[in-house]
Amino acid sequence: MFSGLSLTARASLACAYSGVAWGLFWIPLRGMDRAGVTDAWATVLFYGVPLLIFMPWIVRNWRRIARCGWSLHFIGIATGGSLAFYSNAMLYTEVVRGLVLYYTTPVWSLLLARLLLGEAITVPRVLAIVFGVAGMLVMFGVDLGFPWPKNIGDWMALIGAAGWAVAAVLLRKDDGSRSMEICSVYFFYGVVAALILALSPMAGEIEVPEWQAIVDVLPWAIPIAIIVIPGAYAAFWGAPHLNPGVVGLLMMTEISVGGITAAIWANEPLGTRELVGIALITIAGLSEFLYAPMRKALLRNN
Repeated sequence: MFSGLSLTARASLACAYSGVAWGLFWIPLRGMDRAGVTDAWATVLFYGVPLLIFMPWIVRNWRRIARCGWSLHFIGIATGGSLAFYSNAMLYTEVVRGLVLYYTTPVWSLLLARLLLGEAITVPRVLAIVFGVAGMLVMFGVDLGFPWPKNIGDWMALIGAAGWAVAAVLLRKDDGSRSMEICSVYFFYGVVAALILALSPMAGEIEVPEWQAIVDVLPWAIPIAIIVIPGAYAAFWGAPHLNPGVVGLLMMTEISVGGITAAIWANEPLGTRELVGIALITIAGLSEFLYAPMRKALLRNN
């Protein structure tokens, strides 16, 4: 179906799809919460279930993983740690603040790509950041002002954003790993990071869930596998072929999908403001590909 598309176009679609998948991840998290596995421990299981699914492949292919060297582990630490911080940030700050602060990641990614990879910060990429930030501020209430970090949850969201920016640069530089290997270390280090956060003093008085509660949430393994594993694979296949900042912009589809699905299934608001924000975010994700043909059309008309 996509065989006629260029590699860049297919990689872009993969990253955009990954954002769509992450826009749905709140559904199994809330399901686990209702079943009794709450707060930071839900994040542990959120990574633990895919890791268990991956274990047979990891056991069979451990030599392939070992040959990838330390660069693969650095990618796993950056990706798994980033998303663990992001997920837990929602426990310690408002969802709106966490989302806006985490999705400053395209800015950090573009800057790191310029400093470490020498990749240009082009006009369409600057425009994409402008549209993306404008869309987020409109969608989440620009009248409330930009949510500068004020608490531990805010800082966790920013740490997650910086972690993903580093991960995107490492993925761009890496030429010895494949998507399956990256997925395996991503879920492994995601579990490690989530456990550290769950057991750390910042988690407060969070009780370890009862065994029965863990058994009760096992039915959520199916939607987690359907949503998380393909989304992670798509991101780790597509990201190495794209500028790190562009990856962050494309994955902002998470905000749009999260807003729409929360309105449908969680009765959260979706009015004119939210729709305008979603439109601006969509333009941000497409700007890299719309800029060149629009510029040519304008030059022809002039």
